[in-house]
Amino acid sequence: MSMTDFFITKYYETGMDQLNFKYHGRDSVIIVPKNPLPGNPWVWRAEFFDAFPQVDTALAEKGWHVAYHMVSNMYGCQRSLEYLRDFQDFVEQQYQLNRRPVMLGFSRGGLYAVNYAAAYPSRIGGLYLDAPALDVRSWPGGLGNGIGDERCWKQCMELYGLTEQSAPGFGQNPLDKAELVAAAGIPIVGVVGLEDDIVPYEENLKLFARRFRQAGGTIQVFQKPGVGHHPHSLQDPTPVVEFIEKHCMPEGVHV
Repeated sequence: MSMTDFFITKYYETGMDQLNFKYHGRDSVIIVPKNPLPGNPWVWRAEFFDAFPQVDTALAEKGWHVAYHMVSNMYGCQRSLEYLRDFQDFVEQQYQLNRRPVMLGFSRGGLYAVNYAAAYPSRIGGLYLDAPALDVRSWPGGLGNGIGDERCWKQCMELYGLTEQSAPGFGQNPLDKAELVAAAGIPIVGVVGLEDDIVPYEENLKLFARRFRQAGGTIQVFQKPGVGHHPHSLQDPTPVVEFIEKHCMPEGVHV
């Protein structure tokens, strides 16, 4: 175990304990619900721990743990997945958390969430994808209709071993893993703004959902007309929470 700088704060105004620590030098967080559900189900933020936490908070209040491990600026590459898998093993052993969390992929977090589910399908119980980047060519590449991000694109290409010449033919995006995740029986709930010009819906979740459904996967997407990339989530998180409770509850855990 390599855990340092451990301290406890409170999670927003909920009164729940927020455990803050470094795991192998990376910022990590666990939210402990006041009344944990049997079997300790948990939701796992792939990125942006404290952004638009409506769903996280609602589930924590219902007895779910919430966790986060920072692997920022790695765009879901293989090395980041290995860091995440090590963290998952650690928190499941240290805190007796369930072996099949629901991973939350917000924006670029979608790259991590879907790639992780495809790499370790037996270790993920569901995905909540919110304005998710699912094709690095769309974001950060900006090779389609999105505005892209030049600095992030350079980082991403280096991590994936891509060049401007090879990137258009890249075939290992989360989009290309829709059938694999569907075959694993991992349910997905999505939220998108239809006017998103940063991570365009048409180039990302819309394409992924079509392939996922065709492969027999369970997915529900909530669309927000007139909304761009922000704000994330739903003002009332109930529909997403209900989907997770219905489709992603670990075996043996009941509400």
